[in-house]
Amino acid sequence: MALPDVNVNKTLDARGLSCPMPMLKTKKTLKDMKSGEVLEVLGTDPGSKNDIPSFCEKHGYEFLGYEDDPAGFTRYLIRVK
Repeated sequence: MALPDVNVNKTLDARGLSCPMPMLKTKKTLKDMKSGEVLEVLGTDPGSKNDIPSFCEKHGYEFLGYEDDPAGFTRYLIRVK
């Protein structure tokens, strides 16, 4: 899935972390962000591909998508509403 060309306000590096840590750190980071800002999450936990979109839908964040990086991690973009 190709990510949209958006300005990223903050990056969370969750590479190397296992469930549930990527989701917990994402949730904590989003709480400190303002409406309209975009969070980029970098992760290696395969479960995050399901967890992050589900979390966004449940809690009212806009999930902009994800893409697998050739370096072996996944980039996720989330916009705060």
